Amino acid sequence: MKRKEFLGRLIGEISGYILQGNPLRMVISLHQEEDGAHISIFDDIKRDESELKKIRTALNPTSKRPELAEYYGLMAGHDTPWDARLKLVGWQIKKATVENSDSGIQIELWLGGDAFNPDHFTL
Repeated sequence: MKRKEFLGRLIGEISGYILQGNPLRMVISLHQEEDGAHISIFDDIKRDESELKKIRTALNPTSKRPELAEYYGLMAGHDTPWDARLKLVGWQIKKATVENSDSGIQIELWLGGDAFNPDHFTL
């Protein structure tokens, strides 16, 4: 899969999840370099700790399976529950952070190879 298609699919899935909450504001930031990418998503809805934990767990699975995520992601369609779709995103990324910010949720997705250094990626 080409990089722009891959990033487009990840942004589409995570923004679809955010839009389920019907936010009044959503901001997506993408920072790319040759060896990785950083996607930040903000909205204006605060979540309770149990929902934040569910999102973190889905986006940070214990095993990474990018080959399965792409395959099942194409098959999943839009009828698949959002927690399962977030797990598909989690299989394709290096790590994710999920926190409430001053105004709502902040989700950061980190993508890259083994030499990837997330310290080089900032907003």
